[in-house]
Amino acid sequence: MSNALAGKRIAFLVAPEGAEQVELTEPWRAVEEAGGTPELVSERPGQVQAFNHFDRGDTFSVDKVLAEVESTEYDGLVLPGGVANPDILRTNPYAVRFVGGFFAHRKPVAAICHAPWTMIEADVVRDRTLTSWPSLQTDLRNAGATWVDQEVVVENGLVTSRKPDDLPAFCARMVEEFAEGEHVGQASGKAESKAL
Repeated sequence: MSNALAGKRIAFLVAPEGAEQVELTEPWRAVEEAGGTPELVSERPGQVQAFNHFDRGDTFSVDKVLAEVESTEYDGLVLPGGVANPDILRTNPYAVRFVGGFFAHRKPVAAICHAPWTMIEADVVRDRTLTSWPSLQTDLRNAGATWVDQEVVVENGLVTSRKPDDLPAFCARMVEEFAEGEHVGQASGKAESKAL
């Protein structure tokens, strides 16, 4: 166990259901093993239901409710995938503002699989190079991003990967970026907006 993330709080943002379980648990374990403190943030208190592809997985306890937290309280953000998870989050103005806040404050973000959908809604992918589950490539290009088919892409504190098979590389680079801290980000009007 290293202490690369000692003293750092990392938010894991998920919807009440639909997060791909391994994309939540593996990065969570990586943060803990690096000495960081992960916190599960969701739309409401209680439990979130994770999935193993289309099958129900385990439930996990929510640490913080989305409407009551700010990006400034955390040192980094993890956005797990799953098809339903980011689709639900991108319709929640609190989630969009929370995600945008990490970019506005130049804090590192790690997103895997379908998670960039929420980042598209926060208008933070324009002029960035990233990867995702392949079905998002048109959405990302339409939002002004450059999409590439790579195991892991790191650009100015943003770490992205395509799928669960990429998790070892994703987790390693995520920990590096969280340890490094502030990065050169891009803030958009949506990202900095506080109005709901």
